[in-house]
Amino acid sequence: MWILNWLPDFVFHLILIAGVLAILAGWALRMVPVVARYSLPIQVAGVLLTVLGVWYEGGIAKDAEWKARVAELETQVAQAEAKSAKVNTQIVTKVVTKTQVIRQKGDDVVRYIDREITKYDAECKIPQVAIRAHDASALNKSIEEVILTPASVINTTDHNALTTPKAKKSWRDFTPK
Repeated sequence: MWILNWLPDFVFHLILIAGVLAILAGWALRMVPVVARYSLPIQVAGVLLTVLGVWYEGGIAKDAEWKARVAELETQVAQAEAKSAKVNTQIVTKVVTKTQVIRQKGDDVVRYIDREITKYDAECKIPQVAIRAHDASALNKSIEEVILTPASVINTTDHNALTTPKAKKSWRDFTPK
């Protein structure tokens, strides 16, 4: 109801009051013989003004109800934002500490690889130490936490079997014979 925002509320109160007064005036003018013929149009106008006034009074009441609800929700949003700010600071501190731990573990793995790989540079083989360092970095653990198991070492024949390309099938292979 755009008109509620355009006109002040007292205008609608006056419309309601004018409508009720017009109904009463039409009833009272029936008793006066000179203006008795104008009583019916006055009463009809009074009924229309009363209906219009009641309609807008309901709109004003509903508008006030919505404004109160909006104010209530705005306070809830403000409270939620305050709680969110507290939780965000906790999350940021956790992320910073995790990032520091990850960097520290990564630096430890790099130093470990640099120290151990120089021993095996001339042989050109992948040593168990490198496999252990790789597994530790992949699991995001320290090198001391990773234990090499036979499952963590891939057999080269199994690896080669996995890399061979599979035979391509034609669409004719899928048609019924």
